Amino acid sequence: MSTAQAASGRYPANDYRTGAKLPLDGVRVLDLSRLVAGNMVTHVLADYGAEVIKLERPGFGDDLRNWRTEGVATHWKVFCRNKKSVTLDLRKDEGKTLFLKLVETADAVVENFKPGTLEEWGLGPEVLQARNPKLTLVRVSGWGQTGPWKHKPGFGSLVEAMSGFAALNGFGDRPPVLPPLALADMIAGLYGAFAVMVALRNVEVSGGKGQSIDLSLFEPIHAILGPEAANYALSGKVPPRTGSRSNLTSPRNTYRCKDGKYVALSGSIQAMAERLFRTIGRPDLIDDPRFKTNSDRVKNNDILDPIVADYMAERTQAECLEIFEKAGVTVGPVADVAQLSDDDYMEGRGVVEAFPDPDIGTLPMHAVIPRLSDTPGAVRSPAPELGEHNAEIWSGLGIGEAEQARLAQEGVI
Repeated sequence: MSTAQAASGRYPANDYRTGAKLPLDGVRVLDLSRLVAGNMVTHVLADYGAEVIKLERPGFGDDLRNWRTEGVATHWKVFCRNKKSVTLDLRKDEGKTLFLKLVETADAVVENFKPGTLEEWGLGPEVLQARNPKLTLVRVSGWGQTGPWKHKPGFGSLVEAMSGFAALNGFGDRPPVLPPLALADMIAGLYGAFAVMVALRNVEVSGGKGQSIDLSLFEPIHAILGPEAANYALSGKVPPRTGSRSNLTSPRNTYRCKDGKYVALSGSIQAMAERLFRTIGRPDLIDDPRFKTNSDRVKNNDILDPIVADYMAERTQAECLEIFEKAGVTVGPVADVAQLSDDDYMEGRGVVEAFPDPDIGTLPMHAVIPRLSDTPGAVRSPAPELGEHNAEIWSGLGIGEAEQARLAQEGVI
C-alpha cells in the first residue's frame, strides 16, 4: 500500500460521473490563466457543468502543473478536475487566428496576464467582443486593470500583505503572518465565478452585450475584512494583532489540552459566556465586575483567558469536548489534516470524496460545493493531461488531422 493510500482516510470512494447532466451544460469557458485565481474561477464553473477549456502553451502548460507534493501535481488534479486541455501558442499569428475562432464559440474567457498583454497581442476586449458580442471577459490581475499599481506584479503574498489581512493575523509581539495557502487568489476566484454568472445572466435574460470583468486579487480579500475602514474612521486606532483572541468578544481563543492537542472556544454571546463559567466551576465570574459584560471581558481578557486556559490544560481534548458538548458550550477541536482524515463528521457529511487516479491509485479531494437540492454539481472527469483534448476541440472547428499535425509540428498547438 502506498503512503497516499494509507493516509487516504475514510473518504467515500466514487467513480467519475461521466455524462451526468449539470446546470451549466452548454456554457463554454476558455481559460488562459495560470496558477490559482483564474483556475479557481473556472474550477467552480466546471464543477457545475461549464465546458472549461484550458488553453496552455505547447510543451509547458499551466504552471500549476509544477506545484507538486511527493512528485504528484495535486493542486492541478484538484483545481483542474472537470476541465479540458488544449495546447495553443498565442504568440504565433496562426495561434491567434485559432484562438479567435474559439472565441466565436465561447461564452466567457478568463485571463490573468499582466494588464495590457492581450492588447499588445492584438487580442484586447474590443477585438474579442467584435468577434463575439456576447462574450464575457474576466481579467484577473494583482492590483487591477486601472490605477497607479496596474503595472506591478501581483502575486498573492504581496496582496495579502498590502490588503490589511497580514497586519491583523498573528500575535502582537511577533511579525505579521501571511496565510499558508493562496488565500487572496482563492477568494478572488470565488468572486470571479459569481461575476461570470451575473454577466451571463445579463446576456441571457436581459439581452445585454458581453462585458469585461476587472478582477483584482486585492479588492476581494480587502472586502472580506469587513468594517475595518469604518472602524478606523470612528476610532482612529489600528487594531493590534491578538493571535486567536478577539478585539470584539471574549472569551475566544485556542487552548492547549493535557494531551498536547487543542480546542477552540467562542463565547461571543452573553448567555454562552455565563454557561461557560458555570461549566468550569466558576459561576462567581458571572457577576464579577471585570467580566460581567462582553466589554468588561474584552478589557480584562489578560485576566480571564488564563482562567479558561488552566481548565483546558488539566483535561485531554476528548475530555474537554465531552464536557462542553454536554453543557451546550461552543467548544470544538482544533483538527489537523490527519485528524480530519479519520473524522466522523467528515465521513458522515461527505466533505471529501476519493476518485481513481493513475498516479496514486486514489485521490481524495473536496466534494462539489455548495450543495444544491435540485441542480447539484458533480465531478465528471479528472484533470486533463497537457493537450489531451486537442483532437476533440480543433476537430470541432473543422481542422482536419493533417492540418493539426502541421500545426503541432510548427509549435502552434
